[in-house]
Amino acid sequence: MSDNGKTAFMAMPRRAPLEMIAQDFGRQPVHHAPAPDRSGTSFYWRLALFVPALIGTVLLMRGIYGWFSETGMAGLEWFLLSLIGLTFIWVSLSVSTIGIALAGLLARASDAQRVKRDAAPMDVALLMPIYNEATSDVFGNAAAMLDDLARQKAHHRYTLFILSDTRDPQTAAREERAYGLLQATAPAGIGVYYRRRAENTDKKVGNLMDWITGWGAAHDAMVVLDADSLMTGQAIDRLAYELSADPQAALIQTCPVLIGAETLFARLQQFSNIAYGWLMSEGLANWARTEGNYWGHNAIIRTRAFAACAGLPRLARRGGRSDLIFSHDFVEAGLLRRAGWRVRFMPRLTGSFEETPGTLIDYVLRDQRWCRGNLQHLRLLGTAGLHPVSRFHLLHGAVSYLLSPAWFVLLIVWSLLGKDRDTNVIRYFNEANPLFPDWPPAMSHIDSAVFLVIMYAMLLTPKLVGAGIIATHPKATRLYGGRRAFLSAFGVEVFLSIAYAPILMIQQTRAVVRTAIGREMTWAAQNRTATAYPLRDLLRFHWMETVIGLVLTAGLLSGLVSLWLIPIAASLLLAVPLSAASALPVARYLPGPLRMHSPLTLREPGIVQNARRKRLQLLAVLDRPHHAAE
Repeated sequence: MSDNGKTAFMAMPRRAPLEMIAQDFGRQPVHHAPAPDRSGTSFYWRLALFVPALIGTVLLMRGIYGWFSETGMAGLEWFLLSLIGLTFIWVSLSVSTIGIALAGLLARASDAQRVKRDAAPMDVALLMPIYNEATSDVFGNAAAMLDDLARQKAHHRYTLFILSDTRDPQTAAREERAYGLLQATAPAGIGVYYRRRAENTDKKVGNLMDWITGWGAAHDAMVVLDADSLMTGQAIDRLAYELSADPQAALIQTCPVLIGAETLFARLQQFSNIAYGWLMSEGLANWARTEGNYWGHNAIIRTRAFAACAGLPRLARRGGRSDLIFSHDFVEAGLLRRAGWRVRFMPRLTGSFEETPGTLIDYVLRDQRWCRGNLQHLRLLGTAGLHPVSRFHLLHGAVSYLLSPAWFVLLIVWSLLGKDRDTNVIRYFNEANPLFPDWPPAMSHIDSAVFLVIMYAMLLTPKLVGAGIIATHPKATRLYGGRRAFLSAFGVEVFLSIAYAPILMIQQTRAVVRTAIGREMTWAAQNRTATAYPLRDLLRFHWMETVIGLVLTAGLLSGLVSLWLIPIAASLLLAVPLSAASALPVARYLPGPLRMHSPLTLREPGIVQNARRKRLQLLAVLDRPHHAAE
């Protein structure tokens, strides 16, 4: 125990305190950036994002309004029309983002290349906050990154800090042993330090704040990592040069690529991330420009700018209590930008990796935590001085969860409407003729098909465009094992995404409702081991989807529900087996064409292979009795 009683274990350098100022959300801040940023092309990129999305939404709403208004508009029609418009515009924005990405590629836009001699050397801290994680995985990744960084012969100075909030005594003991081994084998010239707090005050926000206020003044920049982050030395060094060469930038975010996917659900996420995610990242970088966002890890931050401009207060609650800002990263990026600093994306920077939950349940549990934090952003939209794009980032994060209840309401209404007037469960009457039920207006099967085809086409556009670009380039398809292998993987990914989407819709709807009624959620450490759940847990977790699936199936069999809902009913009815299947190891149970191979599964990067070796070596040592290891 250290003298101040705030740490349970400390192996740190001499303190270098840096004041971190909690920001006032109700007052316009003083600009801290060296000079105001002026980006002349941002306006046109944003027009290209919003105008097509708005036009497409207006045209769709006009068509639906014409259908609804045949018998007069009443409350339910206006409600449905608004709901359809609100959901469709966000789908349209995704399509516009893809269009912007393609425009940027055709214009041969590229990240600014910095010459090394133009960037002054910096002291860069690599920060890895951890909380009850698998020790061998964390320290194995750290060892691989240090080895790779040492080979760069960079003129920046790097120091690794592992900042533990671990509460479990056995895990804490393993961390201390792993730290000793890592320090002993670290490359020369790179300092390695470890600190474990006695109290998990303010979670990750408090963990990073403790480091900034204790040692931040000694470092010009910090690369923030997650427990499952992995970055090549070249990527880290490139980030340091970009920040040093751009004195107006306070934060540069990479776009991490998913690795380590061995289960069906993880491989689904990984293939989607690699095959299509790059297009969304490219489009986002093109229109966001210097009003980018922060995803909480795999990013470099100017330390003094962050301390001066991004300190977070607690949010007042009823009863005199206060709330921690959970999804802090979006808010911190917005605060940096309102102080005049640039916040940038680097979508083409390779060598930035992270892992993904291995099962559907683990993914949903993580998503529930994110839901609470993102909905909290709605309270921050009125923060004084925020750039409009920063407000949009906050709104977009919240709406991404609110869309699920909206889709769920539309699903319910669609089910109640039945196939025709005779099977319509909704019965209400026209004011002019209250004895005759005249809603909804007649909707033919062709009309239904057109409407659903438009919605599905818009939802699948990012996937179709990404797949089309890869499939038409022989060099790209070879990275996936050939065109046939790629198209097979693409088909499996689309099929599984459609199958899991209704389940995720119900789970996100539940998360939104729980957050709205103030029900507390346990903020446990993320499960990073893909362990299959027993049947009892699967049934308890997915009972609601199963019940809704049974009701929809009964409606289909009785002829009351439109046949267009068969895919959704099947997905919900099979929620338990689909969830069980999400944990299946693809290498063991699936034939080659169905394994959704990608360039990172067919040819793993060297640092990923090295990290796996380091993990296994460290695990073997840590699993031996302590006296035997000594």
